[in-house]
Amino acid sequence: MPEFEEKVRVKDVLALRDSGKALLCRIKGAEIWIPASQIDDDSEVYRAGDQGTSVISEWIATQKGLT
Repeated sequence: MPEFEEKVRVKDVLALRDSGKALLCRIKGAEIWIPASQIDDDSEVYRAGDQGTSVISEWIATQKGLT
C-alpha cells in the first residue's frame, strides 16, 4: 500500500466488499468505492469486514466528497 503526503482520515468506516481493485465502504450512511491504490499504509480499513478509521489520499477524498 502507498503512503501519501496529503492524506485524509475518515472515521467510522465499514468495508462492505472488496473487488481486489477497490473497497466498497459505508461512510456517513453512503456506500462509496475507494480504489485500493488510494488507501494509505496508516489505514485501519484494508479489506471487507474491516471497521475503523480509513486513511486515504486527499485527492480521492475530494473526488468522493469526503473533505
